[in-house]
Amino acid sequence: MTQTTRGGRAGRRSGSTPMPTREALLTVAERLFLADGFDSVSVRAICAAADANPAAVHYHFGTKDQLTIALLESRLGPLWADPLASLDPAGTPIAQVVDVVVKPFVDLQGDPTGHLHLRLLARFVFAHPAANWTSRWFDLDPFADMLADAVPGLTATDARRRWALAFQLILLRFGGTETLSPAAVTALTGFATAGLTAPAAT
Repeated sequence: MTQTTRGGRAGRRSGSTPMPTREALLTVAERLFLADGFDSVSVRAICAAADANPAAVHYHFGTKDQLTIALLESRLGPLWADPLASLDPAGTPIAQVVDVVVKPFVDLQGDPTGHLHLRLLARFVFAHPAANWTSRWFDLDPFADMLADAVPGLTATDARRRWALAFQLILLRFGGTETLSPAAVTALTGFATAGLTAPAAT
């Protein structure tokens, strides 16, 4: 049975309709993470602010990390899902794939809340390199498959390794406090593309 909140600001929409506990936890965690930082926010604090049972995070997500994954995927995933799904896996130049990946970062960095989401994403990814993402486009495999098809002789393992480095660079640059200029974005995408498409080692 789906749990519901007992009340409180986080558990209420406009009016008196209770917000489902799972969404209330995501909403509260988002607010607390953005205000206080991921490491400073406890599971107990999230449950208390959502006016939920102390075991609610465990019931709905399992762990704080899994809650964070659900939060990031729900808030950021839709920005990439349709543009990436529309690409032809076998025929899209890698430079275009990089452009599609980077565009939401450029858009988000101009929005105060979006920039904070990017910083949370970057910090979480660097601290949890083996996180169990569930969204297709948060996983390296689709990108590695496209790259392996585009670069003759490149193995799937090397393709994943290249994309991991490319994403680390992108997250490092966009997850900082600096807003990247158009020239900096162009340099970043060019550098990432060059590294991804370099000839396979023989």
